[in-house]
Amino acid sequence: MNMKNRANFRPYRPDQQFLLPQRLDQWLPKDHLVYFVADVVQNLDLSPIYDDYDSAAGGQPAYEPRMMVCLLFYAYCTGVPSSRRIEKLTHESIPFRVLAANQHPDHDTISSFRKRHLEALAGLFVQTLELCSRAGLVKLGHVALDGTKVKANASKHKAMSYERMVKKQDELDAEVRRLLAEAEAVDAEEDARHGRGRRGDELPEELRRKQSRLDKIRQARAAMEAEALAKAQKERAGRDEGAQSPEACKDDAPERRPEEAEPAKPQPTAQRNFTDPESRIMRDGATKSFEQAYNAQAAVDSASQVIVAADLTQEANDKKQLEPMIEQMKSNLHGDKPAKLSADAGYFSEENVQRASAQGIDPYIAAGRQKHGEPVRTPPRGRIPSGATIKERMQRKLHTIKGRCTYRKRKAIVEPVFGQIKQARGFRRFLLRGLEKARAEWRIICLTHNLLKLFSSGRFRTAGA
Repeated sequence: MNMKNRANFRPYRPDQQFLLPQRLDQWLPKDHLVYFVADVVQNLDLSPIYDDYDSAAGGQPAYEPRMMVCLLFYAYCTGVPSSRRIEKLTHESIPFRVLAANQHPDHDTISSFRKRHLEALAGLFVQTLELCSRAGLVKLGHVALDGTKVKANASKHKAMSYERMVKKQDELDAEVRRLLAEAEAVDAEEDARHGRGRRGDELPEELRRKQSRLDKIRQARAAMEAEALAKAQKERAGRDEGAQSPEACKDDAPERRPEEAEPAKPQPTAQRNFTDPESRIMRDGATKSFEQAYNAQAAVDSASQVIVAADLTQEANDKKQLEPMIEQMKSNLHGDKPAKLSADAGYFSEENVQRASAQGIDPYIAAGRQKHGEPVRTPPRGRIPSGATIKERMQRKLHTIKGRCTYRKRKAIVEPVFGQIKQARGFRRFLLRGLEKARAEWRIICLTHNLLKLFSSGRFRTAGA
């Protein structure tokens, strides 16, 4: 060491032992997100989770559910929902160590807890929304509705169209028969040469692969045909109900016998994914590419960008989602409804406008898409023509100064929420497979979005929670 250097440094002793016991609540600043999440979870009703345990069954004690919920909520808030990453961070990250109280549940335990209590965890969305409402973050003056495509936990390259399934099944059937014939010929030759010494149930590796693929295609094809049949029966039942009305009781056309009806089949272009059969190929409006995905819906309050309703659907089109989202808002908010609701052209139909208006909601739904760079039309003047359709009335409404001003706010309300979820928190693909599991995961994601809004507002403690 150069003694001429008189620089003064703070002591650095990595092997220093602590002489006094440490307190986990002193490891981080008092206003850290960790303590906020712990306080919120302390105020939630977790009885559906606790009631699922029975100590009389014996075995090793389970981890405290409150601690596991804290870990999952904080992980989703910070964009690391992977159970393996959570396990690793309980060792390496101070916030995770604080939440886990220096315990280290392994990734199997974390994953099993999430799967076991997935419905109960998703149900906490309403409780956290109530906390936001009590904190004054939900005003219901203007709610914007939109959808975003979120990738499923499946590759689009693992999907196959019905037409391709039919062709591929025939090809594989022929290939399997050929390989079986070759295997039988080889067996017969070996038996003649060496005697019978084989069990007779061995299959060559190539045959096992093709047989397995053939079985998967058969299952997928059968499922698609069953769905097409169920859909056709539902449509036929609706037509039968309509045919029973007095107006429809006419003998203009001969009645077709059920046995003469053509069997229901899927569309040739209908696809099914082998990894997550309930996901669908959808066009992502942001990237303009086609992805194996789900359509995630969110209704966002304008006051603080709190999500007041969240859902997930297999349908790429948003038109059928407006009424269910309104009903979910009413359920989540004890019957309260927004004064205004805005949505893009994907939600427009004359029925949707009528339904929203019938609920006492003032709708602002684009009746058509405006091309980029297209000049804004001059606001209309004078009275609305008496014979104007609902679509024409909505177009006229959105071209007034008030209508343009209200609808323009839609992008600033709901689209930043999807940006915060996808870009800031990095959530672009579901961890879970299947519509119901992915729907529950989406609600957990929206729940934690609301937690972050409540945290940034600083109103949780003053809300009396």
